[in-house]
Amino acid sequence: MQSDLPINHFKQALADKKVQIGLWLMSCAPSVCEAVASAGFDWLVIDMEHSPNDVGDVMHQLRSLVGGTAEPIIRLPWNDPVLVKHLLDCGVRSFLFPFIQSADEARLAVAATRYPPKGIRGVAGTTRANLYGRVPDYFRRAESQICVLAQIETRKAAALSHEIAAVEGIDGLFVGPADLSTDFGFPNDWDRPEVWPTILDVGAQARAQGKAAGFLSAREQDCRKVLTDGFSFVATGSDLGLIARGADALVKLYKS
Repeated sequence: MQSDLPINHFKQALADKKVQIGLWLMSCAPSVCEAVASAGFDWLVIDMEHSPNDVGDVMHQLRSLVGGTAEPIIRLPWNDPVLVKHLLDCGVRSFLFPFIQSADEARLAVAATRYPPKGIRGVAGTTRANLYGRVPDYFRRAESQICVLAQIETRKAAALSHEIAAVEGIDGLFVGPADLSTDFGFPNDWDRPEVWPTILDVGAQARAQGKAAGFLSAREQDCRKVLTDGFSFVATGSDLGLIARGADALVKLYKS
């Protein structure tokens, strides 16, 4: 029976500057999570911001991913320490915090994942996170396997990305291209010369601070471009996108 703190291989890979390929999970369905768990992805995002997932839903999906190839990452609906506390006790180790606008907000995100005196995480003795009390010295060692990613979604955040990346405990910056392009006034159009250089600059600012840079697009050419530029964790689509496009193609095959 496992009785030690599991290694967060995704966090380690980011520190080692290894490319990590991911997928977004928006279906809220454990069976879908289970179906993609062993596909070979390095990370999978369970989305709580734009999907109707609650803490109980996340717990079921975490269990369905056990034994798969990928590290589960939770995208929170907001930078909320109370919700972070619940999810940490459920065994979540990797978080994507949306709409981080400053270094102070990044520090709050990190603090929510650390026990005092480094942070504000509450203490519970018997949880899924510490294998129900079986992990020796969990409270001292837990932070070593917790990964904190800050999502950069606005021009303001992009301009401050060097300060956000410099916050101790931030493992990487993730660019949300749809939100960023919308903030520029070009909804969902991040190819524009006003937007794309900003995406690449956020990645450069992250790397300058020794942190990883991440990105999401269902378009292969976008993902190839940022990987060539030095981004190291890239999400290549979503479960619902795969299902919808697959359904479209199947209907077209028989009805065209």
